[in-house]
Amino acid sequence: MTRDHEIAADHLPDYVVYHDEGCALFPSCLNCPLPRCRYDEPAEGGEGRRPSKMLRDEELLRQHREAGKSVAELAELFGVSRRTVQRIIRRSSTADTDRKEATT
Repeated sequence: MTRDHEIAADHLPDYVVYHDEGCALFPSCLNCPLPRCRYDEPAEGGEGRRPSKMLRDEELLRQHREAGKSVAELAELFGVSRRTVQRIIRRSSTADTDRKEATT
């Protein structure tokens, strides 16, 4: 068997048909705003939420704080309602307040 034949049998990425079907959170992996793929996270989440939603919430909060994105912008970017964005921000603010009170 020749070396060229071995390479062809290995299915180089150039010859593989890739269908970007995304996941339940976003329709496209290549355009996903999350810093880490939801499938790269462990199966069990903390605080009763799934890891994929925790990732989404972390990234949403980061973009809200650091980039100053509005609730409407975040809702459109993450494909959720404005109410969901408001809930995530409120939950984070409540958790921050609880942590501050626990340390004083």
